Amino acid sequence: MDILEIQHLSKRFGSTQAIDDLSFSVPEGSIFGFIGQNGAGKTTTMKLVLGLLKTDQGSVLIDGEKVSFGETKTNRKIGYLPDVPEFYNYLRAREYLDLCGKITGLSNELIKSRSDELLSLVGLSKVTKKIGAYSRGMKQRLGIAQALLNEPRLLICDEPTSALDPLGRKEILDILSQVKGKTTVLFSTHILSDVERICDHVAVISHGKLMMADSLANIKANHASESISIEFKTPQDKEAFMDHIEIKDHFIPKTEGQTGLLLQTKELLKTEALVLKILVDHNWLPIKFEVNEPSIESLFLEALQ
Repeated sequence: MDILEIQHLSKRFGSTQAIDDLSFSVPEGSIFGFIGQNGAGKTTTMKLVLGLLKTDQGSVLIDGEKVSFGETKTNRKIGYLPDVPEFYNYLRAREYLDLCGKITGLSNELIKSRSDELLSLVGLSKVTKKIGAYSRGMKQRLGIAQALLNEPRLLICDEPTSALDPLGRKEILDILSQVKGKTTVLFSTHILSDVERICDHVAVISHGKLMMADSLANIKANHASESISIEFKTPQDKEAFMDHIEIKDHFIPKTEGQTGLLLQTKELLKTEALVLKILVDHNWLPIKFEVNEPSIESLFLEALQ
């Protein structure tokens, strides 16, 4: 079942087509990476999903219920973390969650139990200082706790790791991994390694258009070639290998430094057997021979071509 369905969505700002006939769906229970360069249309899409912008055409469904601009009934099923969350800096974390819980109509008992659970999840249960003294990473973690307070069906995070250092990024990604199974996570990013680490489904957007969308496993299997990295002892060995007639007939090797080569292929076993035979027949003994699976970076670059 899909928790989010986006159907032929378009949005224009003046002469700029921000979203152009965008369609994809987010399976319930997944961690879904929404990938694109800065300015690709990720934030605009999320604002349309939240009903904060009016669509020019198309529709958005949350758990089968249509999103309407200015009528945010569907938002009761959503938790949202913007890229730069804002807080009342004079409050402490527990006080802030208490305020948010009361605004959303939760009982005092539920607010306390959820606050205990979520502050422990995000590593803030023992922090007593006011929010104004928090680091950027701590604020992001508190933002996730706030977004999860009402037990949403869908957690939307807009660039949650973009301004964090490596440790802060790891903390946020670990938290998002832990909530899988309790809620569906949709997060936008241009940091490809974050997607590869925790996502099971992805969509790639460029200039408001969908370039690809599927499970990460299917995309790796169907869209990108695997490759073999070879490092020779000398540049002469590399040049001789590249000049071999069978290599010329089957590949266009990509040079990596003076002694390295990258061979991309969609028939890995056949390629591997051929290359190993040529190396053995001519006594070219490489110092490295490595089979590489498709990376999210190669998939992203392929999608943009």
